[in-house]
Amino acid sequence: MTARPLKRPPVLADVARAAGVSVPTVSRVLSGATRVSEDKRVQVMRAIEELGYHPNAAARALVTGQRSIIGVLTGDTTRYGYASTIQGIEEAARSAGLVVAITVVGAADEEAVRAAVGLALGQPLAGVIVLEFDIQGSRALAALPDTVAVAAVSSTAGNRRIPRALFDDHQGGWDATNYLLGLGHRTVHHVAVPGSGRPSGRMLGWREALKAAGAPVPRPLETDWTARSGYDAALKLAKRDDVTAVLCGNDEVAFGVIKGLQDAGLRVPDDISVAGFDDHPLAQLWTPALTTMAQDFAELGRSAVGFLLGRLTGDQFEAPSANLHLVVRDSTAPPRPAPGL
Repeated sequence: MTARPLKRPPVLADVARAAGVSVPTVSRVLSGATRVSEDKRVQVMRAIEELGYHPNAAARALVTGQRSIIGVLTGDTTRYGYASTIQGIEEAARSAGLVVAITVVGAADEEAVRAAVGLALGQPLAGVIVLEFDIQGSRALAALPDTVAVAAVSSTAGNRRIPRALFDDHQGGWDATNYLLGLGHRTVHHVAVPGSGRPSGRMLGWREALKAAGAPVPRPLETDWTARSGYDAALKLAKRDDVTAVLCGNDEVAFGVIKGLQDAGLRVPDDISVAGFDDHPLAQLWTPALTTMAQDFAELGRSAVGFLLGRLTGDQFEAPSANLHLVVRDSTAPPRPAPGL
């Protein structure tokens, strides 16, 4: 038997034709669910090899009932927190013999969310993990049907029917703000990142720490997660004479803030202290090295896979405590004494 090469990817019918058997026979060989004579099995396997046939995952799932894909719905794949979480998901999924299929929710409007969810659910999924880091993730999570096994990575507990790997943004915002106040700063300004349809936990922790200390609560400056938007915010802060400490919503924004302040003729931390959030790999290499709240995003991703597998098997999964802590570097210092003191 010699199969003729095809100009298109081979399908099940091509294998059956080349092997001289029926399509159901090829399916039985692939699934192993029903015994097939050794002669026919050899014919089918030889045809598969000669044609270069790769079984379609969706078709195989329908035949065997086994689903080996974890779908990930996310608003982004490039930012540090997103990418590191996805890395953890992929590592844990691979260890469990599963693969990961990522679908980006490109916008927060209903049509974009519905399209992304539909694309993800069009695959033979074992379950879905949603990165609820932004409004796209929050709305995608709400759009998933109850028939799908779901877990999430989030900063808030939210709906109790959905297990979540949680990172405590609120505590991080509180701790970072209190650290800066403890250095002697009268107040702390905030350059905020977008939340998931509500103020971020980082912003809430910052605000509550200031109120608890009886410190003024400045109006936060909004950004879009990027260093460029942090740079633009810094140029506004540089025009004020009451800014001595800034807490940024993430490290990329903090990088932009530091550069913007420096370009405006100010020194960090001599004139203004700057702290970030997430402990980006570049944070310790920046000039000055960035003080930041560190958290293990990859561990959050691995925990989310554990939650999802627990839902599928009926087992309970206890996630490890979030390892969120302040890393003090060179970008923060006590405020400079007022002239004449």
